[in-house]
Amino acid sequence: MLPLAACSIVAVAVILERMYFFRHSGAANLAETLLAMITGNQREEAADRAKGSPLPLIRILAAGMAHPYQPAKAMEAVVVNELAAMRRGLPILDTIVTLSPLLGLLGTIIGMIDSFQVMALSGMGQPRAVTGGIAEALIATATGITVAVIALIPYNYFLARIERETEIIEHYATRLELALNPAAEQQR
Repeated sequence: MLPLAACSIVAVAVILERMYFFRHSGAANLAETLLAMITGNQREEAADRAKGSPLPLIRILAAGMAHPYQPAKAMEAVVVNELAAMRRGLPILDTIVTLSPLLGLLGTIIGMIDSFQVMALSGMGQPRAVTGGIAEALIATATGITVAVIALIPYNYFLARIERETEIIEHYATRLELALNPAAEQQR
């Protein structure tokens, strides 16, 4: 039960941290403003406004604005780091989802072995001792499955959220490339 308690504590910590991270990651309104500024020939103002932003999408667009002749390559380099930051902690949740039921089953097996040892020592004369041990052993399986289910739902939500954020990043990165293309042509 102690490993399951540790798994549940770690899962809750990762879930809360990821919820905080994704709560502060939306930046579509600012991205629209930056694209409007670039289209309106206010590229330097847009770059200044994007500079130092904590939002992943804006950091990616800022990299593209900083390199108007090759914005795609510049944004790709930043996207790798931003996606890694979005995925941080998810392998831990995935491991907990897989490991918890197995730990629960292990606890049940150990409990069953103990129950059968009690039966071997005392004989069939004490059925309550045996059934009480079996019931106690099954608590480990139930706990393991509960921890896995509780971690699985946020894990799948975070995967879907990363997929949605990736689509948003691709959308705005493509729009930025199109907006910068005339600017690059004018500067040649």
